[in-house]
Amino acid sequence: MEEPIINQVRLCGTLDSAPTFSHENHGRRFYRFLLAVERLSGTVDRLPVLADWSLLDNTDAAWGEEVLVTGQLRSFNQMTETGRRLILSVYAASLELCYEAPDNRVELTGALCKDPIYRRTPLGREICDGMLAVNRPYHRTDYLPCIFWGRTAREIALCTVGARLHLTGRFQSRPYTKLLPDGTASERTAYEVSAISAAVLLE
Repeated sequence: MEEPIINQVRLCGTLDSAPTFSHENHGRRFYRFLLAVERLSGTVDRLPVLADWSLLDNTDAAWGEEVLVTGQLRSFNQMTETGRRLILSVYAASLELCYEAPDNRVELTGALCKDPIYRRTPLGREICDGMLAVNRPYHRTDYLPCIFWGRTAREIALCTVGARLHLTGRFQSRPYTKLLPDGTASERTAYEVSAISAAVLLE
């Protein structure tokens, strides 16, 4: 039986911000930029991408042009004044000009690391929130928030911590307002994987 894909992302969208320096690791300089990917509904997701400078330097793309990014979805915890914050981004393995329609595909295999939370939206749609732990080399793990809908939401809600899932979906952005301890409101953006299909893997 063919092994499921562990972590794979494919995005085709518009360069929506200039690359800014993120960090340096083992002599490699990494830059972060936003990629705007339109959904079929017309909603636009503005998604963070992390790329080695060599990829950007070898791609003749400018702001507003269409590019294709393939890679993996990564996470890390950032310390803030109010505690830890989970930061998600697409780690680019390849970057090139794109002449296709917008595309947003994610495929993940991992284990639930928190109890799933089943609920209904204000409009009555069934939804289940889950956190997927996805392994990568060198004993590292990415923690990726996922949402499931409808019948799939009911099925995932019955799973326990440690259940292994394989899912396909899209990486999406969602604006929200966070109330800070001093009473002020802060406009923020959450990132998550919206699952189109999901299956529980048997050991």
